[in-house]
Amino acid sequence: MSQPEPLRVLIDAQLPRRLADFLAFHAGYDCRHTLDLPDANHTQDGSITALSMVEQRVVITKDADFVNSFLLHSQPYKLLLISTGNISTNDLLGLFRAMLPQLTVALRHNYFVELTRAALITHR
Repeated sequence: MSQPEPLRVLIDAQLPRRLADFLAFHAGYDCRHTLDLPDANHTQDGSITALSMVEQRVVITKDADFVNSFLLHSQPYKLLLISTGNISTNDLLGLFRAMLPQLTVALRHNYFVELTRAALITHR
């Protein structure tokens, strides 16, 4: 039985590059961070959305503007909203570590997922 393709994600500027490294190492995700793009953390939301659509990447963000775009236009391709409020990088990585198996399944089968400090929520 063959392994599924790795999830492709694009991590927005408000989230640390360490998250991309963590997801690539621990989950085998194909990760890009806005710091890897030509305009780095100055990349406009529209460019992030367009890249997400072309490369079929999940946008991981804290930015509610992406929620509006997703609800109105079904873009970006898929969305993971991090709604933890302020959180240290270590706590964020710990949250991802604890939720990684469920998160991976949720992102494979849903287009809009939200991660809070206490729950993983799938939106339909």
